[in-house]
Amino acid sequence: MTLTSEQIDRAAGVLLGAATGDALGAGYEFTHPAAGTVVDMIGGGPFKWAPGEWTDDTSMAAAIALVARGGVDIGTEEGLDAIASNFVAWYDTKPADIGHQTGSVLGHRSSTAADMTRRAASLTGRTGGNGSLMRTAPVALAYLDDAEACTRAAEAISALTHSDPRAGEACRMWSFAIRHAVLEGSFDGVRLWLDVDGDAARYWRPLLDEAESGEPKDFSNNGWVVHALQTAWWAIVRADQDGPDHLARTLELCVLAGGDTDTTAAIAGGLLGARWGASAVPVRWRSALHGYPALTGDDLVAVAVDIADNTGR
Repeated sequence: MTLTSEQIDRAAGVLLGAATGDALGAGYEFTHPAAGTVVDMIGGGPFKWAPGEWTDDTSMAAAIALVARGGVDIGTEEGLDAIASNFVAWYDTKPADIGHQTGSVLGHRSSTAADMTRRAASLTGRTGGNGSLMRTAPVALAYLDDAEACTRAAEAISALTHSDPRAGEACRMWSFAIRHAVLEGSFDGVRLWLDVDGDAARYWRPLLDEAESGEPKDFSNNGWVVHALQTAWWAIVRADQDGPDHLARTLELCVLAGGDTDTTAAIAGGLLGARWGASAVPVRWRSALHGYPALTGDDLVAVAVDIADNTGR
């Protein structure tokens, strides 16, 4: 498929938007900013991030994106094994921030994706954290030509660390929506997914309705994948959508919603970047971005465009 210049800008915005939300929210993580707080890329937070430094959210997304950039089909055994290897390599750097569930899986240091998935499935207790949804954005870029393959891969990559069916469904929905936004320039993919995935739709439709009509206090446990997605969707719907400034306004709302601010903003940012493009990210935020594995915001744009180019070949 041949992408237009507008579609290329939107593809370029996917990783950049997610990383922008991640780094913006990092300094406010686990807090509830007061009304009227001016949100900025301040760094700090519980893990003392540098201003503009992204967290585990973008580091894990980059681990997926770099495999896709190499032309490997990330939904195949080869691709999943490469992603699993990248996850372990990141884990071995002893990252400052790693979710409990993800750490429990990666600490096993699986040598294959199949073993990692089995390890994730063996965990007991709460296994529906937001850690797979936060990193799902690059999956859409790898399958701009195939919606069904996109959702299959999103679920398989989610299952590497998160066995809860709701996590897999959330990744299917969000990856489908990001793909649609890149191609069509709208947020319609979120609701269109409900028509594609009928069984899951019965669970998710009322939750999307709640997000559109409710307030963050109604879905305040946003470390859980369901409430994290609701928070991101609430902010997207609630912010003024009149033009590309919608991206910044939405990310600020994610932060002001409180809780797991870096992750809800990263989740929203992937879809926002897919809708509005890399050109919508404020230059002062883009120029500050950096993080594992020694990448910048401009590097993320290059990676995203390369993946989209691979899809078109």
